Amino acid sequence: MAKQFPQPEDLAPPKGYSHVVTASGGTTVYVAGQVALDADGRVVGPGDLRIQTEHVFKNLVRALAAAGARIDDLVKITTYVVDFKPADRDVIREVRSRFIEGTPPASTLVGVQALVMPELMIEIEAVAVIDPM
Repeated sequence: MAKQFPQPEDLAPPKGYSHVVTASGGTTVYVAGQVALDADGRVVGPGDLRIQTEHVFKNLVRALAAAGARIDDLVKITTYVVDFKPADRDVIREVRSRFIEGTPPASTLVGVQALVMPELMIEIEAVAVIDPM
């Protein structure tokens, strides 16, 4: 599978994401929004964005693996944060950088009023492209 990350000339260089990603020759994997729930459905890290973000990325890795994908196969992620504040971005970036190395995928960050459970603070959905099986 081939991925390219063209940088549009008239857009500011992104920090921690790519404006554009192209992928060809592979299978597309869509991952539903992952949240900070453990294997028993209990919320991990209530009230702690850093702990919840770490757990969300661990769940994302698990979900991708179930489809035969890895974190570096990501082409797009969308992050939803309850009551987003600019300082939250730094926490999310720091955690994300421990999971996503190299050129990052296209990314969108959205502040939302609530998620499916009141204790959840962050949700990340993803699209990956893997080599044909």
